[in-house]
Amino acid sequence: METLRVIKAIMVATVGGWALLIAYDNVVDYGSNWGFVQHVLAMDTVFPDNALKSRAITNPSLQKLAYWAIIGTEGLMAIVCLWGAWRLWRARHDRRAFIAAKRPAAVGLLLVWLLYYVGFVIVGGEWFSMWQSKIWNGQAAAVAFLTCAMFVMIVLLLPEEDA
Repeated sequence: METLRVIKAIMVATVGGWALLIAYDNVVDYGSNWGFVQHVLAMDTVFPDNALKSRAITNPSLQKLAYWAIIGTEGLMAIVCLWGAWRLWRARHDRRAFIAAKRPAAVGLLLVWLLYYVGFVIVGGEWFSMWQSKIWNGQAAAVAFLTCAMFVMIVLLLPEEDA
């Protein structure tokens, strides 16, 4: 049973490490994804006759606020997942302690869901019509991130057996 607990801790740690890398990259290479956020929010590459363009955010200050909210959430995902993984690792010998240690790891994985499903698929994809852009469409990447993180969430939340 301890082997499965170690696997769960490692899986959560890898999500935390990935989120840390993303947050770091967005700070160090700020301009790369800054352009993405600007164009999605401005809706300047959606279909020309899109009746929803009134939703566009073109104010650079609001765009920067949105970008820093994304980066902050990525950093928080990293911290909470890594903290959760550490708690899982430390509790791997004790079933009850391990079950209790799942909470922060699950919260970290929930943050991945909120950022990439709510933020990128719902808000970016539908509200700002990101799906219409051939250049600035991040939905496929968001779904790939979600698929991995939600797989980890499913494995993490599998019940702990007595043994």
